[in-house]
Amino acid sequence: MALKVFWNPAGFDLDQIGDKQFASVTDGDTPKIVMSIRMLSVDTPEKKVVARGLSTAEAIDLFPKVRAWVLTGDSPVGDALAAHLADKLDRPDAPQAHWAQGAAATAAHKALTDARLKRPNGTTRNLFLRVADERFDNYGRLLAYTAPSYEAEELAGMTRADRSTFNLDMVANGWGATLVIYPSIPGELDLPLLQEAARVAVAEARGAWADPKALTGYEYRMVERLALLRQKLDKGQKPTATDRNGWVERYCADISTGLLYAPRDYCRVAVWNRLFIWKKDVRAAVANLNLTPAPEFGGV
Repeated sequence: MALKVFWNPAGFDLDQIGDKQFASVTDGDTPKIVMSIRMLSVDTPEKKVVARGLSTAEAIDLFPKVRAWVLTGDSPVGDALAAHLADKLDRPDAPQAHWAQGAAATAAHKALTDARLKRPNGTTRNLFLRVADERFDNYGRLLAYTAPSYEAEELAGMTRADRSTFNLDMVANGWGATLVIYPSIPGELDLPLLQEAARVAVAEARGAWADPKALTGYEYRMVERLALLRQKLDKGQKPTATDRNGWVERYCADISTGLLYAPRDYCRVAVWNRLFIWKKDVRAAVANLNLTPAPEFGGV
């Protein structure tokens, strides 16, 4: 047979969910699957090692070495972040403590869904999803805000706080840090709610913030990448460009001042005011959000 049209579609593979990926067939052309959702604007502690090539035992061994390394001034992190990380890692059980917080965050999320998805008559509500500017992350997970799905008559008598998303709830109870990433920024009514919930959670030491040395999820993952870099150097191996530069990749803007900071200076911004921006999006973010480089801004 002749073929006159050729096309190579752009796309990516969605994440694999093991033997739970296929759920059922609902129509002749409609299979139903189960897929992962990455909740927007919130980042909870990890329950285990997430970096490829790093074992649990290696993480436990390397985290103290990362602290010693940043204190020497020879690491790539810079003075401000070195002081910040050295304080957070000044404990013998930094990774174990973080994993324990990850387990607690999972339990807190389950408790929230169990309570808020339950109707007064005992039946279970559906889950409401709202996506933002970016639909999927690099792992093929749907990026969304999640909340109980209420009936119209219920919504009529509810305040914005009453119908809060689980994303906001996890920040408010202290088990999630805000992780707002441009361009998926909450709207003008929701961003102040998220900012204030995060500020109060930190001030009142809720959830993970009860531990003054708690690492946010993104900080923990960053330390894992630094640990892998340190490990390569100790073995005399030549680090790749990703090893050298990929340990921190997002710029950070302060939503309360509009100042833009280099990736390794995110710690200069209060945790509840951080807006992260990928390098590829910095030019657009500066123009669209009217950002100004901070006095300390010195590039990557």
